[in-house]
Amino acid sequence: MNPANTTDSQFMELALTLGRRGLGRTWPNPAVGAVVVREEADPIIVGRGWTQAGGRPHAETQALSRAGALARGATLYVTLEPCSHHGRTPPCADAIIAAGIARVVSALQDPNPQVAGAGHERLRAAGIAVDVGTGADAARQAHAGHISRMCVGRPHVTLKLAVSADGKSGLAGRRPVAITGEPARARVHRMRATNDAVLTGIGTALADDPLLTCRLPGMAHRSPVRVVLDSNLRLKPGSQLVATAREIPLWVIAGERAEADRAKALRDAGAEVLVAAQSDDGLDLAAVLALLAARGITRLMIEAGPILAAALLKADLVDEAVLLRSPKGIGGDGIDALEGLPLAALTQSPRLHVVRTESVGEDTIEHLARG
Repeated sequence: MNPANTTDSQFMELALTLGRRGLGRTWPNPAVGAVVVREEADPIIVGRGWTQAGGRPHAETQALSRAGALARGATLYVTLEPCSHHGRTPPCADAIIAAGIARVVSALQDPNPQVAGAGHERLRAAGIAVDVGTGADAARQAHAGHISRMCVGRPHVTLKLAVSADGKSGLAGRRPVAITGEPARARVHRMRATNDAVLTGIGTALADDPLLTCRLPGMAHRSPVRVVLDSNLRLKPGSQLVATAREIPLWVIAGERAEADRAKALRDAGAEVLVAAQSDDGLDLAAVLALLAARGITRLMIEAGPILAAALLKADLVDEAVLLRSPKGIGGDGIDALEGLPLAALTQSPRLHVVRTESVGEDTIEHLARG
């Protein structure tokens, strides 16, 4: 491999690592990473940055600010095309030009129609060398939520399922049960921290009374927006979700025929009540995802029961799946992990394939993705 290409790949990997710090915190903006490098006898990093919570400041301006005057004549590595349009802040492309950057290595063109190559062209027009494509595959994974929201109008959806050795997800009578061990459950909390929102159905909300927060030490502030699909607004005002709605955002998505008094009670407790299209079978899942995207959600984690999990699979709305497998069985009277579907509908899906498998404590975690 060309030494220059190797160097570019190494610094882009650092930029990607920095960008991942913002996952789950920057929506509606992508979690971008940036590195400023001077070419001396050996390359020297003079500035690093990543998109800050709430989406501002952007990674590029953070890195340039830290580099200061040392940015002049340097190379900027960035995981997504610098913006070229005026939003709440001036374009990053203008800041790069003003800083005197000589070369930009960009992983991807931004699919946002407000950018879509215009940022790269503005840099080239200013005499800056622009190389696009280094680290593109990893950047597409890191920015999957942004790409999905821009290209298909919905968040990137990750389905989490915990299943016993015999393919069950609960006890008879839909009673909840702890399936995996503590290390695997800690992994789920980490997943919550890197998603913008976590969604469940009203059945799970009533049966489990979950919090759906990130409860790892020091990471409570990384808890995602909690979303409950509740067409008839059956969520109890005394539930843990509603009781914490003023501290951690709770969005309850109702159907068009939900009772106004129930909506008011939830709003009075601090929850937001949104309305989505409804059919005799329940809420329109595609409409729900479009609604979440319109509100800025890019990365959505699903922690739901067998009915909603199966419905999302049937509708082809699952982009990734994380399957936490326990070595222990529940028994024949347990509830199947997917309502009306064999587990093979997920594990042998023609649209999802296993990308890696790992052991976590006594459990095994399979990661599946489209491809």
